[in-house]
Amino acid sequence: MQIRIVDAFTDRPFSGNPAGVLLLDAFPGDDRLQDIALEVNHAETAFTHPTPDDPDADWALRWFTPVTEVAMCGHATLATAHVLHTTGAHEGPVRFRTLSGVLTATPAGDGSITLDFPTAPLTEVDLPEGVTEALGARPLSAYDTGPNVGDLVVELPDERTVHALRPDHKALAGYSKRGIIATARAENPALGYDFVSRCFFPNVGIDEDPVTGSAHTALAPFWSPRLGSPDLTGLQASPRSGRVRTSLRGDRTLLTGHAVTVIEGELLA
Repeated sequence: MQIRIVDAFTDRPFSGNPAGVLLLDAFPGDDRLQDIALEVNHAETAFTHPTPDDPDADWALRWFTPVTEVAMCGHATLATAHVLHTTGAHEGPVRFRTLSGVLTATPAGDGSITLDFPTAPLTEVDLPEGVTEALGARPLSAYDTGPNVGDLVVELPDERTVHALRPDHKALAGYSKRGIIATARAENPALGYDFVSRCFFPNVGIDEDPVTGSAHTALAPFWSPRLGSPDLTGLQASPRSGRVRTSLRGDRTLLTGHAVTVIEGELLA
């Protein structure tokens, strides 16, 4: 069984968000999938197999963190599409059957891949008591992102505040299903990005996610109306860092980025 480690939402190795990717003939039991994901120990490990009898999808796709299965993952979907295209296992756009419906990944001539994901429904909520103390900064506003993403988006006053966050990860765990997305407007859009974010997901075993595609299905509808454009670029300002190009298309959000395979190996156990 071949296993690959792919850095997603980056064109350079050892940056972006690493994901494990395994191409299978069929899914083994859930315990087996979870054991492998724990062994890989990245934010997500993606498992996929072809679905020749499914008229609406080409491959089935599931994502596991080290501790649980998740309903949606952008960077591991990008990583999986990258592996399918670079190994010749699939050509052209690929349709994935997932817990979030059918998701499409389309390669471009420049090596980038565009994901077609459902836009997260944003609902403004009162700032929960204790978030300011747990995060280490006072948000300007807070938004629920709906069931697929399962995060709380909080807007911070400026980009410097986002970079400077040193949250209490354990204390953040009680405020949403998955975690907290902290975001602010870019101080200097001439640097090539329009907004910044950081993502903290203690409820799924990830203190800080390096680059989160699914979070940008909430960040796109948050920032596009405020910045006056459906097409934006987000910088996720984790230590590994990465950029996600977003295109808001109503109830769908397009997420575009590159990926790099850094390790290929064989699962022996």
